[in-house]
Amino acid sequence: MPDPSAIRNFCIIAHIDHGKSTLADQFLLKTGTISPREYRAQTLDAMDLERERGITIRMHPVTLYHTIDDRTYELNLIDTPGHVDFSYEVSRSLAACEGAILLVDAFQGVQAQTVANAFLALEHNLTIIPVLNKIDMATARPDTVIAEMEQALAIDPSEVLRCSAKTGLGVDDVLRAIIDRIPPPSGDAESPLRGLVYNSHFDTYKGVVVYIRIKEGTLRVGQRIKFMRDGKEYVVNDVGRFRPAMIPCEELSVGQVGYFTAQIKDIGEVHIGDTVTEAARPAAEPLPGYKQPKPMVFSGLYPVNNNDFEMLREALAKLRLNDASFVYQPENSDGLGFGFRCGFLGMLHREIIQQRLERDCEIDLVQTAPNVTYEILKKNGEVLVVNSPQEVPDAGQIAEFREPIVRINFLVPATNVGDMMQLCADRRGVFVRQEYLSPTRVMLVYEMPLAEVIYDLYDKLKSVTHGYGTMDYELIGYRAADLVRLDILVHGKRVDALSVIVHRSEAERRGRKLVQKLRGEIDRHLFEIALQAAIGSRVIARETISAIRKNVTAKCYGGDITRKRKLWAKQAAGKKRMKQVGQVEIPQQAFLAVLESDD
Repeated sequence: MPDPSAIRNFCIIAHIDHGKSTLADQFLLKTGTISPREYRAQTLDAMDLERERGITIRMHPVTLYHTIDDRTYELNLIDTPGHVDFSYEVSRSLAACEGAILLVDAFQGVQAQTVANAFLALEHNLTIIPVLNKIDMATARPDTVIAEMEQALAIDPSEVLRCSAKTGLGVDDVLRAIIDRIPPPSGDAESPLRGLVYNSHFDTYKGVVVYIRIKEGTLRVGQRIKFMRDGKEYVVNDVGRFRPAMIPCEELSVGQVGYFTAQIKDIGEVHIGDTVTEAARPAAEPLPGYKQPKPMVFSGLYPVNNNDFEMLREALAKLRLNDASFVYQPENSDGLGFGFRCGFLGMLHREIIQQRLERDCEIDLVQTAPNVTYEILKKNGEVLVVNSPQEVPDAGQIAEFREPIVRINFLVPATNVGDMMQLCADRRGVFVRQEYLSPTRVMLVYEMPLAEVIYDLYDKLKSVTHGYGTMDYELIGYRAADLVRLDILVHGKRVDALSVIVHRSEAERRGRKLVQKLRGEIDRHLFEIALQAAIGSRVIARETISAIRKNVTAKCYGGDITRKRKLWAKQAAGKKRMKQVGQVEIPQQAFLAVLESDD
């Protein structure tokens, strides 16, 4: 049984592209976990998408052994993602650690995500080791950045370590600081078993592989365990550690991080944040778990070919095994047929899910316009949670329409403050405060509707600040707003797939844009087609697709005008009759084009 005083559990937190994965690679090399021959950039980023995009999407644990002063220490590193959409992965990593390396780029300095993740670590009472990375770059400005860290995060400049994860300079000092500064795990090996489930994945041969951090007691092969949330019992088949591949061992004791399998067939039986205990000698209290990640953005996913529906269902079920934050349920649309309503953490999460589906199962997909979750207080006192525009009741039943509000931190160059404030004002942002981190860097804090953030605020921020601005946001609650459901009517019939929830002030512009786009996509019919944007029964925008007309008077050479009038009247009567019974064919391409333009 290992000595808990020789164990250190830590993670690396930073903004995107500040060098987390590169530093993790150096730790693997310096501790001999991998040989120089096995080394490749982003060793812990196993997914193809992670390697292509250069970002970490899922956390990856690894156990390192490092000897200092003739004593060997067990270091458990839990790699974390940096993008705001995956911050729930960061919070799960923090709960399994006692310390965190706060990594800051020596050129880019403190960014929005750096601040957010540092505060997350402080909330978990973690010991923070501040590290300045990329000091070998010609553009590095270490003294200025350390001053920013002191101003924004109250970090003592004398505690900041300097390193270059790319060249390995200063990495040994960081490893020594992990051992010297991070406290060893507390807990009693003789107490009843209590282990925190912080992740899981599905293996075709072994069933569910559960990632666990042992807080008290010992987990052994052959032991009968119980999940405290559901009370389900299993016998442990396999126990092991990540080095970074899965290496079996006999047991995991206090403070250790690893995995176990127990022939669990269904991933739904394993809940992230649950406590594992011994069935024969259960613990009295479960460990404090995690908040279940709540999907923030909802969008419909439909196969272009309806015959692919079952294949899409299977593909979504497989994705759900590896991604607990992704949710879906079947839905039906008049225009698009059978599909699924899917919930995502953000737009990047949505994009990655779509790419994984298209890549893994080669299905062509139509995505409806994304929308956020709303709350509606009905006049009878009932509160509805609305994930799609189709669920919005009639305006007469609504007492209050509430939208999700986020507190958003922008870190921008001082020269762009005015442009940034204008951008926020255009999106119904409410100013909270402004803080100078240095003479050239400003933090702006706003409260803003989530619906205004998810579409293209990040792109606009990068455009306004020439790539130097960063942002981070967190949900703070729901507030009442003047929101309406905007419906699109084609030939008097509502097209459910094109309905959207918008602010009343934006409704006319958005409705006009949608009907204009749709007019260019629907072919002309033998009768006139009205395209209307409406709020309830009030039409706010209209376009008309004129009918294809046959020249019925072509055969009339001269003669009295009354003959032509009679033919025109007969044609008009036929058009009128056709308009009443005619069906408008809306091609799939029309939905695709309109939804893409609306994005």
